[in-house]
Order: sequence, then structure tokens, then C-alpha cells
Amino acid sequence: MWQRLLWLIVKELQTIMGNRQGRLLLVVPVLLQLVVFPFAATLEVKHASLAVYNQDAGAASLELVKRLAVSATFDHVVPVHSLPELRDCIDRQCALLAVVFPQDFSRALASGRNAPLQVIVDGRRSNSGQIASAYIGQVVAGYQAERGGSMPQVAVRNLYNPNLEYQWHVLPSLVAIITTIGCLIVTALSVAREREEGTFDQLLVSPLTPAYIMAGKAVPGILVALLQGSLIALAAAWVYRVPFDGSVALLLLSMASYGLALAGVGLFISSLSRTQQQAFLGVFSFMVPAVILSGYVSPIENMPEVLQWLARINPLSYFIPILKGTFLKGYGFADAWPWLLPLWLIALLTLSLALWCFRRHVE
Repeated sequence: MWQRLLWLIVKELQTIMGNRQGRLLLVVPVLLQLVVFPFAATLEVKHASLAVYNQDAGAASLELVKRLAVSATFDHVVPVHSLPELRDCIDRQCALLAVVFPQDFSRALASGRNAPLQVIVDGRRSNSGQIASAYIGQVVAGYQAERGGSMPQVAVRNLYNPNLEYQWHVLPSLVAIITTIGCLIVTALSVAREREEGTFDQLLVSPLTPAYIMAGKAVPGILVALLQGSLIALAAAWVYRVPFDGSVALLLLSMASYGLALAGVGLFISSLSRTQQQAFLGVFSFMVPAVILSGYVSPIENMPEVLQWLARINPLSYFIPILKGTFLKGYGFADAWPWLLPLWLIALLTLSLALWCFRRHVE
């Protein structure tokens, strides 16, 4: 029986790698996302445009404008001379945000009075605008501290990512996202492809039981997940210089555990699909919510309670913390245990559900 199972696994791998389209499907997304994702998927704000409406023209306002202009955040400062011109600049998106200095700004600072400073943010680009406005606040606070010396000096230390390199956040998460795509596509297309090609009935009359057939369909997807995840991890450590302080064995174990959970999802989708097109749609119907609910885009704690419960059964929510901990925090098995256990439980649930659905369709 084990020899027959091995033959089934080899057959699946030959089917995946035996044609040019299958090879491209597994290789091209990895290369494209490895090249594009670390640079495109970033929340850093650099080279933005800033509109300045300076009604004051005093020493203080001119000094602040100079400090903002030399920063990496604002590449281009657009001077405007009226509120309608400022509004038009924001409307046409020629500036991410605008700073308005009132007429008595420098005089109020010199006399020790409060000097209000207005920052107008383009709400259509709220995330970038909020980040850039926070930087303006830092520049103003630094200037005020230099002048008066009465403001408390706050020293910020960023643990595990001292310089806030955004690629250190993106690339460990990219291991999870690429693994998700590869494993789901391989497993979801397996049974649907057999149905389309008319070989599904031949598989059923073979000596293999439904459980062995499901295992033969799941193992190639797990192997693809391990291969793709390892390639991304190697590129992150060697090409992009993301520090890797954890255990290689833990990384491989977590990839295999995550692949098991995904294999159950993919086989469940494949059991419900009559064609490969339906399987593709099922994969992406799962993929997009899984990424959004994983905590990669926004913290899970900020989501409504219903979505937080959905996030708790999302395997990606547990795999990404393991990856970041392994890369940046030097996780060992004891540290990763709270995330590995839910992954194993989800894998048991999804594989059992896929096997039940497969047996039901066979009957």
C-alpha cells in the first residue's frame, strides 16, 4: 500500500511539472512577488509632495519649511498663496497634505504664546497622510524643544527592527503568502483535474482507499509549499539581508504544518469543484479573506469581534507570527508552541473535513 501511495505522489508531481504551464504557474508568481512585493508593498511615506500656505513669512515659519523640505518624506514643496489654491492643489492630488501658517505664527512663538499650525490631509490617501502628518509633528516638536528646551526628550528604541526597515516586515510575511498560493493551487486542482480528464473513476477502482488517495493528493502540495517557502526565506536572508536568528528546523516544521492545514482547505475546495476553473475561483475566494484576516494588513485586535473569531480559525494568522518570530526574534520550539498547536488543530479539522467530503462524493 505504501508503494502504491508513493506511486500516486510521483504521478501527481509528474502531472504538475510535466507541462510548461504547470512549471510556469509554480515559478513565475514566486519570482514576480519576490522582486516586486518588497518594494511595492510598503507603508513608508517617501518622496511625497507638501503644499505650504505661509501667511506669516517670519523666521520661525521659514525655518520649519526648510526643515520639512530637506527630509526624505517630502521631496517637493509646493508654495500656494491662497486657500482656494491650496484646496485646488489637494483636489488635483499634486500634494499629499498641506501646512498652513497663520499670520502671527512667528510673533506668537517669540512672545511665548500658543502658535496654532494647521495640517490639511488628503482623506482619500488617509494612511499615507496620517504617517506624513506624524512626521510633521515630530519636526515641529524638535524645533520647539530646541527653542525652549522645556519639552521632554523621548528616546524611542525599536526592538527587533531598530531602523524600521519595512522589508523586514514584508519578506517574512511573503513566505506565508507565496506558500499559500502554491499549496492551494496544487491541491485544489488535483481532484478537479482528475474529473475533467476522466481519470477520476480509474482512481476510485484502484486498490487505494479514499484516505490514501487524499494523502497522495496532499503530499505534493506540501512539498511545493516547502520548496517555495524555502526559496523565499533564502532570498530574504541572502539577497535582502533580513536577519535570520531562529531555527531552520523550526522554520521547516512550521512550513510543513501550515502546508498540512492548507492541503485540507485545497482538497476540500477540489472535492466541491467539478472543473479546474471552479477550483481556481475557490482558491482566490479563500485567499483574499485569509490575507486580510491574518493581521498582515491591519491588526486583528482592530477588527470587529465577529471577524476576530474568523481570524482565530485562519491558519495564516498563526503562520505569520511564527515566521516573524523565527526571522527577527530568534524563536525556538518553546516560543513557537502557542502558534504551532493551533496550526495542527486546524490541519486536523481541514483534512478531516476534506476526507469526509471526498467520501461523500464517492458514495
